[in-house]
Amino acid sequence: MLRSRWIAGPADAGPGPLVASLTDYRMNSYRDFPGIVKSARSLGRLWPELPGAVGMWLWVDPYTRRVGSLSVWQGEDDLRGFVRVPDHVQIMRKYRHRGTLRSRTWKIDELDRTALWRVLNPS
Repeated sequence: MLRSRWIAGPADAGPGPLVASLTDYRMNSYRDFPGIVKSARSLGRLWPELPGAVGMWLWVDPYTRRVGSLSVWQGEDDLRGFVRVPDHVQIMRKYRHRGTLRSRTWKIDELDRTALWRVLNPS
């Protein structure tokens, strides 16, 4: 599995609690891989200006046709705001039926990036 560097957002992690969000998309065909990666990187460029965004990684596992993100937000409203960003909506509509999307959201007491990454990659 490959991951981006930690991409810091404009929001401070503060004392918590925070909201962590894992998105895991398994594409049906490798044909979609270039477009999905390009779209993910374009959303990543928006990150430094998203309200409530603390930080995130983009990740890819080309052997299993999976891509996704692991992000941290100051609150659930901030995460919901991102989900409604027009660029995100457009990408989701384009690729929704070309794979399987799983997501998980949970609260964390503090930002511990090492522990957070283990959620996705326990080994």
